[in-house]
Amino acid sequence: MGGSCGRTKAGTLMKLARMSAKQKRKFKATTDSKHNLLVTLNLLERKFEVSGPDRFCCADMTYIWTAEGWLYLAIVLDLFFRQIVGWAMIDRMKKELVINSLQMAF
Repeated sequence: MGGSCGRTKAGTLMKLARMSAKQKRKFKATTDSKHNLLVTLNLLERKFEVSGPDRFCCADMTYIWTAEGWLYLAIVLDLFFRQIVGWAMIDRMKKELVINSLQMAF
């Protein structure tokens, strides 16, 4: 209503109104682009039209909130059919996640 009050008074008024402050979440980095690891060449150069099946695939990873908590998903996509040919989902981001999705694709 335009008046001023202290932190305690504001807290009391918020309790009476059954309100709570939304806490700002701390930023969490999920990608480390500043690494010294080998980066593979971009063979497709964004030309996703391919001549036949099983020639080029794309892969990606993400994390999804589920009833069981956060799960990590890795997929392999055949660019000719535009269909997922391999996938894996586990609760930790480990190398087995990618290996399992590639094994399913093969």
